[in-house]
Amino acid sequence: MSKQTEEDITRITRSVEEMLIAKNRAYGDSALDPVRVFSKHDAIEQIYVRIDDKLSRVKRGHEYPGDDTIFDLVGYLVLLMIAKERETSEQ
Repeated sequence: MSKQTEEDITRITRSVEEMLIAKNRAYGDSALDPVRVFSKHDAIEQIYVRIDDKLSRVKRGHEYPGDDTIFDLVGYLVLLMIAKERETSEQ
């Protein structure tokens, strides 16, 4: 692997980390600990729905101004990994 590729991986993953922490603080851990006012599904199922919504935007080419759907998708996939890990450790 080239040095440039290593630096790019580090840069991108750090930006995903920063985004996830900032959004988690802003939204109160809503993806991993949802309030469940209307939906009674667990965190994993709710994250699947969010991922489906993002994939729908990618497929249809609909991007909201200021949004980065691919970046958000990466974030939700990280959150899904955390949720699945927590589910496994609880069993």
